[in-house]
Amino acid sequence: MRENIKLSLQGIWSHKMRSMLTMLGIIIGIASIIAIVSTITGNSEMIKESLIGSNNNVVTVSLYDGEWAYDMQYNGNPEGIMPLDSEFKEELEAIDTVDKVSFYNSREYSDNSIYRLETSFTGGIYGIDERYFDLYNYQVTNGRKLLQADFDNFRKVVVLDDTAASSLFPGENPLGQVVEISGEPFTVVGIVSQTKTVNLNINSVSDYYTYANNSSGKMFVTGAVWPMIYRFDEIQNMAVKAVDTDSMTKAGKAVADAVNEKLGLTAESQYQFKSQDLLKQAEQLQAMSNSTNQQLIWIAGISLLVGGIGVMNIMLVTVTERTQEIGLKKAIGARKRMILGQFLTEAAVLTSLGGILGVIFGIITAKLLSKIMGIPTGLSVPSMIIAVLFSMCIGLIFGFLPARKAANLNPIDALRSE
Repeated sequence: MRENIKLSLQGIWSHKMRSMLTMLGIIIGIASIIAIVSTITGNSEMIKESLIGSNNNVVTVSLYDGEWAYDMQYNGNPEGIMPLDSEFKEELEAIDTVDKVSFYNSREYSDNSIYRLETSFTGGIYGIDERYFDLYNYQVTNGRKLLQADFDNFRKVVVLDDTAASSLFPGENPLGQVVEISGEPFTVVGIVSQTKTVNLNINSVSDYYTYANNSSGKMFVTGAVWPMIYRFDEIQNMAVKAVDTDSMTKAGKAVADAVNEKLGLTAESQYQFKSQDLLKQAEQLQAMSNSTNQQLIWIAGISLLVGGIGVMNIMLVTVTERTQEIGLKKAIGARKRMILGQFLTEAAVLTSLGGILGVIFGIITAKLLSKIMGIPTGLSVPSMIIAVLFSMCIGLIFGFLPARKAANLNPIDALRSE
């Protein structure tokens, strides 16, 4: 085998131009496939990050009325469903796929109920517990977070995110300022921002309403004072941090099932807790994107077929050129399988070199596409290895007929050929 590979490389080097032209179809096909696969990988990660967030393994569990999320803002707390005890968090965190759990209340749109002098605010307002900021990777940029004493003493203090602060206090220092929430005065004690941000893709009205509270800003008060603002106890939502991104679906469903069991809600109940399965949405979008890109891969595969035919053609020419050599080898005792192996090896080496060059050009193409067109790419090492192995298989498949022809030559006729 080693000798066959050495002879193959010598033959390829002695006919450099012919060998390069023969490999061209393989190079173009492999490079196209690598570029497309890199784009698929990059788009998949972009879709996942756009919906979920970079390294953000948090899924939301909230109350649903049938197939629709229950709206506390307009419907009030549903009759017969009481708020959850904070001790219940420990039971939820004992679930295998769950890391941490946070209880919170929210109004995604404040409906002009928040004022600062003549300025109104229509972003989201959240009544949170002590774990919320950590789950969503919020860091203090000015002032402080909500303290345990704020919860214990029912203090009317509020923390703003960067967007809300610039909206309510343009060009001013918000700390110590007072905002009015549903007629109650709250003192601003801190400004926070998320350490990892996500570029939102808003392409429809539905997307706008999904992400509007992110673009308008958020403000946070303690869950303890939430009843002071909205006048009654409300059932909470749950922010569930999974142990990793791939466990988000299982963690969200497990928490939803546990809460439903705790509150006596069944599949036949009007209300039921469900998880917002962003991971499943991401996978569905990825599948739609991949189905289109797979068609492109098949189209790119045509060039591999053309390249394979080119390999078969050049190997037939090689057999014709080396007929006397084949006859001499057979005359001194070379068996058919040795001749067959020699020419199959040469075809496989030729296409493997084409595959390696194709991978290199594919990586370069993917990088250029990413830089010029802003297309995200993600290189996949397994796909590169498979591409080279596949190109080798092309050589074996399309080189078999010429190799078989060489192996079946009659040694006397081969020696007498001109």
